This record gives sequence, structure tokens and C-alpha cells, in this order.
Amino acid sequence: MGRNLSIDILKIILALFVVFLHMNFLKETYPMMSFLLVNGIFRIAVPVFLVITGFYFFHIDTVKKLQKWLFRTFLLYAIWMLIYISFWKDNDQVWLTIIFGYHHLWYLIGTFFSGIILFFLRNQKPLVLFVLTIILFGIGYTIQVLGNLHHLKTESDSILNDYLLYRNFIFVCFPFLTMGFLINKLKIDFEKFKFPYLLVIFSVLVVFAEAYFNYKMISSESTDILFSLIFVSPVLFLYCQKIYIKTQSKVLASLSTAIYVVHPLIMKSDFYKEITSEFKILIFLLILIPVSILLVFLNRKLKYLL
Repeated sequence: MGRNLSIDILKIILALFVVFLHMNFLKETYPMMSFLLVNGIFRIAVPVFLVITGFYFFHIDTVKKLQKWLFRTFLLYAIWMLIYISFWKDNDQVWLTIIFGYHHLWYLIGTFFSGIILFFLRNQKPLVLFVLTIILFGIGYTIQVLGNLHHLKTESDSILNDYLLYRNFIFVCFPFLTMGFLINKLKIDFEKFKFPYLLVIFSVLVVFAEAYFNYKMISSESTDILFSLIFVSPVLFLYCQKIYIKTQSKVLASLSTAIYVVHPLIMKSDFYKEITSEFKILIFLLILIPVSILLVFLNRKLKYLL
């Protein structure tokens, strides 16, 4: 069975979601619409990435395969942590940064640790894994909401607002990785649904609705976790999986990884910061895409870059 081109295209879109999220897209011009996108739709990206990874993690069924998978994941993390070292080496919490990952790299180390946990729990009954997923995700979501509400005393409030406490391998990566794993284990698909695209449209509307509720009723602060994502992320993955287009090429999959890992490097550069043009986002994309393509070709020679 070859690769599914639909999934690879989805990964490109998700990688661009992460880019626009980190740019705070439309924040200066349309603050409310920006919130609905940046703290709504764009937040779909990492959970869906994790569901995809979890789906293929189902095939990691021996210690040898796990070791190979862990080595590959950790090496990717270590290489990019070194590339970004000038941004985090003088941080007061340097050890926390190494353990939890710098900026966007939290996803890689989070996948690494959650993969270890899932491997040892993989033979548990699906219901046990599902319940554990909901409980852990619910705990992370609750911590975030309590932090954003700011109802607690100052010290407790500042702890709850530390994203390391809720956006990590146990409360985000493990639940979504497990959802993908269970989809494969239980052979769940969209064959029984006559109009699966309606479920996708409904899912997107639910994310918008939750983001709007958060904006109006909870806080206009940045929101990493939306409760609806535990339902929406598997739905989006299943829909794209259903549109099976066979391909042997890994170029698009590698390109999505390249966009994900390299975009903050351009974003934090002095060159980009000094751009004042109204077409700043377009200029950024015109730099990002060729740089990402170059990385894909470099990876063929050097390996382990992506």
C-alpha cells in the first residue's frame, strides 16, 4: 500500500495553519476574526498531526521497531533544538526548555514521550485507552480554562497559566496519538457515512463556535486547547483518509515537516522583522516555500533533517 496523497496534502495545509497561528494572522486589522482563526481553526493543526502519527504508530509493535521510531523522532528533535540554540540557550529555564522543547519543537519531544507510554499501553482494551484519553485531555483542558479565567489567587493563577503544565506529552500528545492508534486498531472508517463532508463542515463550525464562546465568555487570551478538537481531529483525518489517492513520493510529507520546523527561523530573523510592507505575509511565504523545498532536497543528501 502506497502513501495517501490526500493525507500529505492535508499535512501541508496543517503546517501552513501553524505558520499563520505563529504570525497572529489578521490580529492588527480584524482582532475578533484573528482570534477565531488563531485560537480556533488553526489550533486543529497539531492534534491532527498527532492523530496521523498515532494511526501509523499502530504498526510499531515490537521493541526493535519502537527503538528505531524513537531514535528517528529524537534525532529530528535534537537537530532542530541545536539549530535554534541561540534562541533558548540564555533562557532562565534552560532545562525545562530542553525537556519540553523550544517553541514549536514541543510537538516533537511530546510525540517522543507519548509514543513510549502508548507502546506500553497498546495491548489494553480500546475502551480503557479511550477513557484514559478523555480523562487526560479533560485534565489539560480544565487547567487551561482555570488559568484563563483568572479566578484563583495570584500564585496559583500564574502556575495554571504556564502552558508547560497543560500543553505537553501527557495532556495533549498522548490523547491525540492514542485516538489515531485506536482508529487503526478498530479499523474505523467513513464508509458507513453517506455524507461525510457534512460531518467535516459541522466539525469546523463547532470549532468556530467554541472559539467564539471562549472569546466572549472566558478570555481573549491565547487558547492552545479546544475541547472540540478531541472530536474534530479524528473526523478530519478520517475524511482525508477516505479520499485515497495513491502515491510513492514522500516529497509533500517532507515539505510539510520542513515548513513546520523552519518557519520560526525566518520569522525571528532581523530581515523579516524589518519588513514594513503591507504584503509582509506574502513576502514571508515567498521566502518560506523555497527555503522549505531546499530543505527537502538537503534532506535527501544529509538525512535526518526532516
